[in-house]
Amino acid sequence: MVVRILALIRKEFLALFRDKKSRLTIIVPPVIQLLVFGYAATFDLNHVRFALFNEDGAASSRELAARFSGSPAFELAEIIHSEAEIAPLIDSRNVLAVLHIGPRCSADLARGKECVLQVLIDGRNSNTAMLALNYVRNIVMEFNRDWIEDQDGRVMPARLSVRPWFNPNLESRWFFIPGIIALISMVVTLVVIALSVAREREDGTFDQLLVTPLHPWEIMIGKAVPGILIGVGEASVILLLAVVWFKIPLQGSLLSLYPALAIYVLSIVGVGLMISSISATQQQALLGAFLFIVPAVILSGFSTPIANMPPFMQALTYLDPMRYFLIIVRRVFLEGAGLGYFWREIWPMTVIAVVTLGTAVRFFRHRLY
Repeated sequence: MVVRILALIRKEFLALFRDKKSRLTIIVPPVIQLLVFGYAATFDLNHVRFALFNEDGAASSRELAARFSGSPAFELAEIIHSEAEIAPLIDSRNVLAVLHIGPRCSADLARGKECVLQVLIDGRNSNTAMLALNYVRNIVMEFNRDWIEDQDGRVMPARLSVRPWFNPNLESRWFFIPGIIALISMVVTLVVIALSVAREREDGTFDQLLVTPLHPWEIMIGKAVPGILIGVGEASVILLLAVVWFKIPLQGSLLSLYPALAIYVLSIVGVGLMISSISATQQQALLGAFLFIVPAVILSGFSTPIANMPPFMQALTYLDPMRYFLIIVRRVFLEGAGLGYFWREIWPMTVIAVVTLGTAVRFFRHRLY
C-alpha cells in the first residue's frame, strides 16, 4: 500500500512539473504576491495631506500649526482663508483633514483658557481617519505638555473638536462593506469565467465547439454573458444585505451604481477570458485567477491606502479595475454622488474592458488555429 501511495505521489509530481506553465504558476505567483504584500500592504499612515485654516495668526497659533506642518506624518497641502474652501478640498480628496484654528486662540491661551482646535477629517475610510486623529492627538498632547512647562505649571491646553465628514461615527463597516461588493463580484466572476474554457478542454467538449459554425468572438460572448449575469447578481445580493442587514446607508442612487457595476464586471470578464484562453487545465485557470485576485485586492486600496504605497506600486494600481469601482461604490454609499462624478473612473474601466476582451479573443483565435 505504501509503495502504491508513493508511486501515486511521484506521478502527481511528475505531472505537475512536466508542464512548463505549471512550474511557472507554482514559482511566480508566490514571488509576485510577496512583492505586492511587502510594498503595498501597510497600515502605517505617512504624509497625511491637510489644509490649514488659521484665523488667529498670532505666535501661539503659528507655533501650533508649525508642529503639524513640521511633523513627518503630515504634509501641508493648502492654506485656506475661508470656510467655503473646506468642503471642496475634502470632497475631492485633495486633503484628508482640515486644521481650523479660531480667531481667539492665542488670546484665550494668554488668559488661561482653552484654545479650541477644530479638525475636520474625511471619514470615508474610517481606519485612515482614526490613524490620522491619533497623530493629531499626539501633536496636541506634546504642544500642551510643552506649554505647561513654559508657563510654570499653569494649565493652558489646546482642546480638540473633531468633526468627521461622510461617516460621523467613524464606523469601519460603512467603509469596508461597500468594498465587499467590488471584491465578491470580482472573485466570483473571475473564477467562473476562468474555469469555463479550461473545463471544456478537460471534459473533451471543447472540440465540439470547434466544428460548429460559430466564430471565436461568438464563442467568447457565449462564455462572457453568464459571467456578467453572475457577477452583477452577486453584487446585487451583497448590496441588499449591506443595506438591509448591516444598515449601511445608501446615500446615492442605484441608477448611478449599476452602469458602473456593469462596466466593472465586464472588465473582470475580460481578464477571466484571457486566463481561460491560455489555460489548458482547470488547475492552471484557478492558479491564474488567484495570481490576479490577490494583487488586485491589495493594489485597489480595499484595506490599505494607495497613497502609502511606493510610487511604482501606485502606478500599477491604474491597471486594476477594482481600484476605480471601489471609489465609485463608496462614494455612492457614503456621499450620494451621481454618475456624472465618476467619468474619471469609468473611462479607465472601459479601456481595461476593451483591451482585455480584445486580447482574450486574440488568444482564443490563436489557440484555435
